[in-house]
Amino acid sequence: MESLIKFPEMDRNGLREFKKTVDNAFTSFSRNYGEGIENFFDPLLSFLVAFEKLFLKTPWPITIFSILFICWLASRSIIIVAGTFLSFMLIGYFGMWEDTMSTLAIILVATLLCIFIGIPIGIAMARSNKVQTLILPILDVMQTIPSFVYLIPVVMLLGIGKVPGLIAVCIYAIPPIVRLTNLGIRLVDKDVLEAAESFGANYWQKLFGVQIPLALPTIFAGVNQTIMMALAMVVIASMIGVQGLGLPVLRAISNQYLALGLMNGLAIVVLAIIFDRVTQRIGKRMQKYKSD
Repeated sequence: MESLIKFPEMDRNGLREFKKTVDNAFTSFSRNYGEGIENFFDPLLSFLVAFEKLFLKTPWPITIFSILFICWLASRSIIIVAGTFLSFMLIGYFGMWEDTMSTLAIILVATLLCIFIGIPIGIAMARSNKVQTLILPILDVMQTIPSFVYLIPVVMLLGIGKVPGLIAVCIYAIPPIVRLTNLGIRLVDKDVLEAAESFGANYWQKLFGVQIPLALPTIFAGVNQTIMMALAMVVIASMIGVQGLGLPVLRAISNQYLALGLMNGLAIVVLAIIFDRVTQRIGKRMQKYKSD
């Protein structure tokens, strides 16, 4: 009766040997190829460090003016610009400027990486049902697996530092832009594509001249979600050496500093709201242009 109730499990010794084999195989792989992988990511580290230094060493009035100018070009909203100005002034006043600039640097670099990698993958998925069938389960795993799980192999391969944190952020944040790029291109009206074909457009002309321009509002919705998910990873990425607003939050959790955690957490929320409003405005303007 007991054998029917209890689920049949692998022998404990066999399970221990299986785990040991997996651990030894990955340890051997990291020892043999870890240095080569680190060298491969050296240009990315240099770019991230240079980007962060640019934000940290630029005088704060110039940085704020540049941010406000970009917000105005993107949103054309006085309310958003005024809110951004007030938010960054308060961030600086409460002594969170350097951490905010570090967070801003890694979020922007992670978003650029996700765009350059995710959009081509989304285009490939839209072009082929077989590619879509292959990629969708991978995206499902990336979105559902706990972030702490994939931090383990990243840290074992690359150690503690900026690049492992950046890779972890990208893994967590890239699925939305891939999915929505695929969706946006697939939703383009077939009649429009047939009209383009009747004018002699080839595949690449249809892709870059018709499909991608019409899919831009959906693609920008993916960019919006990617930025939000990247910001959500800031605190977790701080556990593996990423400087920024997540580090004081982690310190506050460890030492039960309510004020420190609340202030830096609100700064992350402020960045999220600014990014969200600006990218939403871009998407709405593109949607209006598309409908016109």
